[in-house]
Amino acid sequence: MALVWRPYLTLALFFSLAASGFPRSALRLLAIRSLPEGLGTNDIEVYSTTINCKVTSRFSHNVITTRAVNRGHEAKEVFFDAELPKTGFITNFTLTIDGVTYPGNIKEKEVAKKQYEKAVSQGKTAGLVKASGRKLEKFTVSVNVAAGSKVTFELTYEELLKRHKGKYEMYLKIQPKQLVKNFEIDVHIFEPQGISTLDAEASFITNDLLGSALTKSFSGKKGHVSFKPSLDQQRSCPTCADSLLNGDFTVTYDVNRESPANVQIVNGYFVHFFAPQGLPVVPKNVVFVIDVSGSMSGLKIEQTKDALLRILEDVRKEDYLNFILFSGSVTTWKDQLVQATLENLQEARTFVKNIYDQGLTNINDALLRAIHMLNKAQEEHLVPERSTSIIIMLTDGDANTGESRPDKIRENVRNAIQGKFPLYNLGFGKNLDYSFLESMALENQGLARRIYEDSDADLQLQGFYEEVANPLLTGVQVEYPDNAIQDLTQNSYQHFYDGSEIVVAGRLVDEDMNSFTADVKGQGALNDLIYTEKVDMKDMEKALKEQDYIFGNYIERLWAYLTIEQLLEKRKNAQGEEKEKLTAQALDLSLKYHFVTPLTSMVVTKPEDDENQTDIADKPGEDAEVSYQPPQNPYYYVDGDPHFIIRVSEKDDAICFNIDEDPGTVLRLIQDPVTGLTVNGQIIGDKRNSLDSNTRKTFFGKLGISSTQMDFRIEVTTEKITLWKGAVPTSLSWLDTVTLVQDGLSVTINRKKNMVISFGRGVNFVVVLHQVWKKHPVHQDFLGFYVLDSHRMSTQTHGLLGQFFHPFDFEVSDIHPGSDPTKLDATMVVKNHQMTVTRGSQKDYRKDTSMGEKVNCWFVHNNGEGLIDGVHTDYIVSNLFE
Repeated sequence: MALVWRPYLTLALFFSLAASGFPRSALRLLAIRSLPEGLGTNDIEVYSTTINCKVTSRFSHNVITTRAVNRGHEAKEVFFDAELPKTGFITNFTLTIDGVTYPGNIKEKEVAKKQYEKAVSQGKTAGLVKASGRKLEKFTVSVNVAAGSKVTFELTYEELLKRHKGKYEMYLKIQPKQLVKNFEIDVHIFEPQGISTLDAEASFITNDLLGSALTKSFSGKKGHVSFKPSLDQQRSCPTCADSLLNGDFTVTYDVNRESPANVQIVNGYFVHFFAPQGLPVVPKNVVFVIDVSGSMSGLKIEQTKDALLRILEDVRKEDYLNFILFSGSVTTWKDQLVQATLENLQEARTFVKNIYDQGLTNINDALLRAIHMLNKAQEEHLVPERSTSIIIMLTDGDANTGESRPDKIRENVRNAIQGKFPLYNLGFGKNLDYSFLESMALENQGLARRIYEDSDADLQLQGFYEEVANPLLTGVQVEYPDNAIQDLTQNSYQHFYDGSEIVVAGRLVDEDMNSFTADVKGQGALNDLIYTEKVDMKDMEKALKEQDYIFGNYIERLWAYLTIEQLLEKRKNAQGEEKEKLTAQALDLSLKYHFVTPLTSMVVTKPEDDENQTDIADKPGEDAEVSYQPPQNPYYYVDGDPHFIIRVSEKDDAICFNIDEDPGTVLRLIQDPVTGLTVNGQIIGDKRNSLDSNTRKTFFGKLGISSTQMDFRIEVTTEKITLWKGAVPTSLSWLDTVTLVQDGLSVTINRKKNMVISFGRGVNFVVVLHQVWKKHPVHQDFLGFYVLDSHRMSTQTHGLLGQFFHPFDFEVSDIHPGSDPTKLDATMVVKNHQMTVTRGSQKDYRKDTSMGEKVNCWFVHNNGEGLIDGVHTDYIVSNLFE
């Protein structure tokens, strides 16, 4: 088999999470991916990579441009990858080949989907969109570059930088993987309030190189950072050909805060920044609700304890606290909140050190206990009158005892809190329903964060607490004159925390007004405060000339960005007409301002002679789900123990049979020698296998799907999905939301539910994931496999399922009570065989993976003998890809 190499030109940019678990700006650059042994990289030369960042009043406009040339003697396919923050919106992408530019167009997702499906049916689409790493999304586009031709990729995205621990941070992970003749990072910052600090540093270069390649300066309202290493400065050693640019490059800055508030107006749009300093910290009453169920065992529980011990070092003596631990039951450290005295803190440390894991997960009762405790403390004046309350819950799984219905838990928590204080939910790891945690937090004025199972998980937990450790104001309201402002973004906040910033944007009703005032009201530790900012329009006109130094319509785009972001957040918990209204508003703004959001897609059109003419870039959410509509009958599937179900549309009926084989056996499900498509499945058993074949249960635990024509293989297990194109693997998780489209193949993973595999139009499979409680003494996760469309497969298709793709008939007669009086037996004639069958039912789990839908069928005994061609052992193969 010939080894074919497709060179990859890769540029990735993303905003990662800081150690605290909160987002910070980040940009990662790579160039040529790793190549097979003996293959050179000289054919594709990246001769220029530039990153131009313009930041105006925290709003960043970023353009990444990479230029390459194919110096080989034949065309090469070049890939451009971009990993973006979920809080950033792509606004433009262009592809230029030999001076001809191919733009990207942003369309409504449903409109783009039709174009996408048309391309898929023609086998012309290539693209990959997936969630990646900590709050990342991956955008990929490829293009064939002729010998001697040049290609330019230009990607633009925008984002509002959030203030974190008193500064704005742009973090760049640099890894070009080769020497680049023209490599430059150029950052321009313009802040009307004036820049107070600006710094830049890199982890991968010496001070000597920093001094000559890196320049940074700021004066008044303008700041500039430039990093432009020469080829020699990029070398890992004076005679080396590899690059030392491999590490972190960080730009941080903050602004002058002579006044706590600042309002800016451009072309009828305004933005209002608010971040007071020097206020005393409001005492807080915090209840830590900690999951100690069995799934938290090992490293997770130890990291949680380490984080809590560090947090106890930072608790202020004015604060009140308590711990609630939950597993199958709920226990508390103290019956009520206690003040953070030295004695109580020492006792708390002892309590934390003795935490251990056990049992199930009762989220509902734990949260209700915490809410009752805080309500009681306030009602009985057990805590200071001018204090604020918060709940921080940490869990690594889903509720599985007590009240376990997510909607009911949300309802109970919402009714108990009644908007009095926020709930912060921390989801530890991936095996949980993050959308449930996020929805519950958002509707209780809090937020959710995912804690990643890495070596720094304890720092992520501690960092989150540091974000909320120092409230300076509570009940913050930002107010403007009546009838003067319209289309206002969020203007009320339960808390203002030290080191953060409140940002409100809107439109002026009358652009010709001379002035207006903006008031910010809040409750501090000692008294109520009102901050008033008077805005003079003439002063704003003078500032306009300076603001054009960056880009003049930035406030309008900032307003649109912030409005879309908040509409999408509200949409998560909306229902019915309200959700439709929020969707329509967010979609209109996304299209108007050219943002790729969860409601829009970027359509990239490429040269007509390119095999892959159309690429689609989507923006998946944290728990986004791509839906599918199953086609009409017939369909065929195998699920459960393992039950094979053949739906015969002409009869409006179904036949079913089981295959009883030992765990580890691989069965041939489908084989088509004409299209080269094969599907095999490997059997697994219960954790405690019974020696009695009458009582043991077996399931499919692995599936192998391959196409010899496309040189493509997919291995599906209950843990992950691995795809090979030739010898190149791509590993995906059931916790991802992924759409992969390449060479006529489309793979979509719907998080923790199913995956849809389509080979153009006419071949459509669905794999359903069945998950059980990890600690279950007997059962384990398994897979179901459904054939929803097979009409493009050849008449030579065979296999335990494939043989039934061809028309066949059966007759049932002599229906009578069987040996089991609750079931009917009958005589069936099929494929010239006569046999006794039993009326029964199985489950179809395509739409509902937990309960399933009942399917009545005639059960054929003895491993399908008489129904299947030959005997069932004829279908045993040696491995998943035989």
